[in-house]
Amino acid sequence: MSKGHGIRFDPRTKLLLLLLCALCAATAPSLVYEFGLVGMIALLGFFSGRRRYPLIGLAVYAVIFALTKAALSGSGTTFQTTLIAFLGLVHKVYPCGFLAGILISTTRVSEFLCAMHKIHAPKSLTIPMAVMLRYLPTIREDWGFIKDAMRLRDVSPSLKGLVAHPGMTVECLYVPLMMSASRAADELSIASVTRGIENPAPRTCLIQIRLGLADLLAAFCFAAYFIAGRFG
Repeated sequence: MSKGHGIRFDPRTKLLLLLLCALCAATAPSLVYEFGLVGMIALLGFFSGRRRYPLIGLAVYAVIFALTKAALSGSGTTFQTTLIAFLGLVHKVYPCGFLAGILISTTRVSEFLCAMHKIHAPKSLTIPMAVMLRYLPTIREDWGFIKDAMRLRDVSPSLKGLVAHPGMTVECLYVPLMMSASRAADELSIASVTRGIENPAPRTCLIQIRLGLADLLAAFCFAAYFIAGRFG
């Protein structure tokens, strides 16, 4: 465990955990099982060095869980049926998105490329995923700049602002964000190629990538949870 960063899991383990999470969510036998899955993901994020994000994610899912329970106990109106169907989709997607957010925020691009090289992953898969890891933090930074600029123009970057001033919100938020996203994607792609991402020579990495006890325990816990839900 590195100081201030928590346990650093191997990127190969993270991909395996994401696969197991998708299988658990797809075959979940009950809402309680899915709640337990989200709790495991939050615990993984806490051990990975994230403190605030897992708590927020768990709290949001608790609200979704309570809303689903309330909808299931209703009288069966058309709105209730539609709401239950929508929440059912949310329950399947939320754990994977929650885990993916933790994994992306705790994975360095150099570590990811080194791990993909060790498993002999094709560059047609490795390069787009490496660009994505660089792309998401850039978009998050641009999002903050755009919201600050909107506040200077007295436009609220929220759902309330979208309902009150839809034209102004779209003009000040979504158009700059799309232009910034397109420019950032091009710049990151060019920068990656310039730094030799397509170089066929073996990659070197200052950080040693290897499977440790924490990786084995995490993979075992998620695999055991999947087996318990599937055959238990």
